[in-house]
Amino acid sequence: MIVAFGTINVDMVTVVSRFPVPGETVKGRDYQLFPGGKGANQALAAARAGASVVLVGAVGRDGLADVALANLKAAGVDVSRVGVSASPTGVYMIAIGPGGENLMIGANAANDSARATWLEGLFRPGVTFVTQNSLGTAEVEVAIRMAREAGARVVYNAAPAEPVAEATFAAADVIVVNEHEARRYGEILDLPADPAGFARAAAARFGRDVVVTVGSQGIVGCVAGRFVSAPPPPVAAVDTTGAGDAFCGALAAALDRGATMETALREGLAAGALACRETGAQTSFRDLAEIRALAAGVSLAWA
Repeated sequence: MIVAFGTINVDMVTVVSRFPVPGETVKGRDYQLFPGGKGANQALAAARAGASVVLVGAVGRDGLADVALANLKAAGVDVSRVGVSASPTGVYMIAIGPGGENLMIGANAANDSARATWLEGLFRPGVTFVTQNSLGTAEVEVAIRMAREAGARVVYNAAPAEPVAEATFAAADVIVVNEHEARRYGEILDLPADPAGFARAAAARFGRDVVVTVGSQGIVGCVAGRFVSAPPPPVAAVDTTGAGDAFCGALAAALDRGATMETALREGLAAGALACRETGAQTSFRDLAEIRALAAGVSLAWA
């Protein structure tokens, strides 16, 4: 079973011809509403990849809460631990540029009421815990400590990059960041800022597997003391929103069912690539059959 802890949002997405500079208005022709939030996204991605998932987080007492939870309920994710806050459901405004890259502005709102104590009773050996920094590092540090003490596996997507106690990194089994977060953590932790250098140095310092996603270049990482790299399978990218969450969810789902880290990386890369083919995050997540079919062509290089 996977326990996911993180933000639950609704994304308001518009496509623009270019991103604005400060003080400038750039208009999109239309907009769409998509369920989002890193916690919800990773929970759904893991469920689509075949895992049994419980999501812990918070929404508001408003109509957007129904939008935020609809895909999760349809996929069979257990949302009974999702709390209801007096604050509104979290929202992100996302602009999609012509190359598929995105620019985001968000409001945490109800997410700020989520607490690590809501996770009590869920952790035990055999459970995989998936979390990020989206709810703030204070709650996440407590949650990871709870999971580790109970013997659960911890997949920690340390995003966004924030100062975190080194004990929190050391308590994770797998640490996942993107290239921008690796650069920031390199500054915070006095480690190399380049993705490959960071992966090697962080793995050595914390004694954990470290994976850095590098966009269209795929991944670099250090797994069980060995350096690994791989390009993603080729797809026609439309929108990269949610690709990192798809990677984390599929990787966690593979590990949760007992797959090797090599298989988990392949399936994570495939899931992330598939998520780039459509606009929005959750709408682009694919099931295990599609993930496995594309993952079969992923080649990992070990050193």
